[in-house]
Amino acid sequence: MSDAEWAVVRDAMPVPGWLEGRGGQPEGYCHRQMVDAVRYLVAGGITWRAMPADFPAWDRVYAFFRRWRDKGLVGEFHDRLRDRVRGAAGRDPEPTAGVIDAQSVKGAASVPAASRGFDGGKKVNGRKRHIVVDTLGLLLAVMVTAASVTDREAGGTLLARLRERHWRITLVWADGSYTGRLVDLAREVLRITLSVVKRSDDVAGFTVLPKRWLVERTFAWLMRSRRLARDYETRTDTAEAVIRWSMSMVMSRRLARRAR
Repeated sequence: MSDAEWAVVRDAMPVPGWLEGRGGQPEGYCHRQMVDAVRYLVAGGITWRAMPADFPAWDRVYAFFRRWRDKGLVGEFHDRLRDRVRGAAGRDPEPTAGVIDAQSVKGAASVPAASRGFDGGKKVNGRKRHIVVDTLGLLLAVMVTAASVTDREAGGTLLARLRERHWRITLVWADGSYTGRLVDLAREVLRITLSVVKRSDDVAGFTVLPKRWLVERTFAWLMRSRRLARDYETRTDTAEAVIRWSMSMVMSRRLARRAR
């Protein structure tokens, strides 16, 4: 990270308990080195044991990553950056609308059979990333499942997560795979209007669909991180943490450019 980007990241990082007098052992490594190491792994797609000697030992970096994953700190860090990006764009920190979609990716040999499946529509054996983004394309909710799980099956759980975290959400745009009972569930239970944006049968070839292109752009941002080119993670919550780390890089760089 540049000094300007580190200033953005440092201000958004969760404060360790020992600094606030809540107990715990002080860290033995610089936070900037640890964050840089995790970002290097996510962006470069390397294995943990291939961590360059310029960074702390790989097992220490993994322990940092694991602690942030298990204690929800990566989610807190990601959400703070998102609120700042929305504020810099003149938006309220709490969004009122979103876009939902899913992406199937191939699973590496490290993905266990219990959490992988086959997506018959995309012909992909691996996992599926279900996400909801705001109208700026920033991540609001994410869930990783086996690729065999349909969009409707995962949609109910994902929208429930969205409602729990973002209480002002009232409208979510989706594609045709989210029709059926999910629309009624979202309206009656979650108080969310699920608006399906369908492709016209009269249009041939590629066309940009209103609102749906926002989430497709977010998937393109994620695929810039080589660790997300396919799913390498043994656990689904680890895969979700990697997605949040990838989006945090997008947001911190955007904020650093604005600060110049």
